[in-house]
Amino acid sequence: MILFRCQSCGHQLYFESKRCVRCLRPLGYLFLGRSITALISAENEGSHHNPTYLTLEPRARGRTFRRCCNSELAACNWMVPSESTSNYCSSCALSVQIPDLSVREDRTRWVTLEAAKRHLLFTLDALKLPTGLRPGTRQTRLSFHFLRGTQERPATTGHARGVITVDIAEANPVFRERERERLNEAYRTPLGHLRHEAGHHYFDHVIVGTPLHADFRALFGDERTDYDIALERHYAHGPPADWADAHVSRYATMHPSEDWAETWAHYLHMVDTLETGKSYELSVREPSGGRRAVICAEDSDAFDDLFATWHALALALNGLNRSMGLPDAYPFAISPLAQQKVSFVHRAIRHHRTTAPAS
Repeated sequence: MILFRCQSCGHQLYFESKRCVRCLRPLGYLFLGRSITALISAENEGSHHNPTYLTLEPRARGRTFRRCCNSELAACNWMVPSESTSNYCSSCALSVQIPDLSVREDRTRWVTLEAAKRHLLFTLDALKLPTGLRPGTRQTRLSFHFLRGTQERPATTGHARGVITVDIAEANPVFRERERERLNEAYRTPLGHLRHEAGHHYFDHVIVGTPLHADFRALFGDERTDYDIALERHYAHGPPADWADAHVSRYATMHPSEDWAETWAHYLHMVDTLETGKSYELSVREPSGGRRAVICAEDSDAFDDLFATWHALALALNGLNRSMGLPDAYPFAISPLAQQKVSFVHRAIRHHRTTAPAS
């Protein structure tokens, strides 16, 4: 996640910041400006309970905002335009179902999932993918169901027609680690779940009905293959022994749709981390050739350069984690064929960007 600067004093800020620790100005995130902005109380406007603010963000000069009503409840720092009839920011408004917040444990898990969702939406918007958050655009609106499963009514993490459902148990690190070990997974996080399920959603936007659909089937397989049979086979027999030759994960072998979603999630892992490295002005030494490379982010047309820089950064991140006695930050080895699939995601997103209608 990229760094920001306080427009009042220049101090370094983070995506989650709500107050500058140097000048003590209140801060908020403006989605339409993709910026953390210093706030100034607007006199005689709003209420004591939820005051109205002016902003030092030049692109929002003269406009007033108020905090999302989940500001305290979910540590949300996204701002709501004063003219909006909603008390929720554009991120929180997408949460159609949430757990019972009177249950302390469920509230803690919900807060974790909301933070991961804001991170996801920031990345999707940076990639210029349709989220339904920008006014005046013809796009399918994402929505989220964060549910507590019961024995009678289990909450199955998944996606259906623009609705991303996540079992809030996935925000419990003990549960998540137990499931990761049970399923022999290398990686399992709330943000990873959201990225994966978003991949299912965007398949309909960037692949279906485009010239890339035939290329997808040639590389990933035919997504019309019976899903239920594939699911039963996967959990009965597991992945093939040579799964790593063509897939980013074991689960990706289950069905072409899951291969796409897993690869999509890996692409978002890659470009988001590269964008963070670029924001910190990092440079890394490529393992082969020994030259130093400045971190580049998603705006690079040349995927090979992007991936080479990512490979160098991932090695550095893993080395740093090992120095701290922690597991690898990126515990994957991407084969040449799997790399082709990641490159295809890059190509599909850029194709969508250049061909999708503006409104």
